[in-house]
Amino acid sequence: MSVDVAGAVVTERVVERRTSTGAAVVGCFYLVMAGVHLGIVAVDPTTYDGFADHALLGFVQTGWAEVVMAAPAVWGLLLMAGEITLGVLLLLGGRPALVGWAAVIVFHLLLMLFGWWVWLWSVPALAVLVPLALHDVRSIRPGAPR
Repeated sequence: MSVDVAGAVVTERVVERRTSTGAAVVGCFYLVMAGVHLGIVAVDPTTYDGFADHALLGFVQTGWAEVVMAAPAVWGLLLMAGEITLGVLLLLGGRPALVGWAAVIVFHLLLMLFGWWVWLWSVPALAVLVPLALHDVRSIRPGAPR
């Protein structure tokens, strides 16, 4: 659609944002998990104590104990806010979803620093998330074959 504004022609482009089924499912999962973290903070934020006890690196253990557990409610709410942000980015579709996918993958990779026990969740999750993200990247990236 062209519009003449003070002698200039402005072209209005409609930006199509599609949310894939994978992005919608993962986005909703992150929103649900945000609610779980809100519940944890509301009931007993010290539930987070001990999460890093089996961390693979010493600085993860000490950082968790000295930083996160110094104000577990604040950090729990920040985690919740991050999960809401990731969920919304994935549900928006389009380019925001690309940022969401990257952040979800990085989140799971960093989660693996908390110990081998977390790998039981993270490795299978990444086995699902990476292909879903690649599918979206191929379909969203400008000029990519559809």
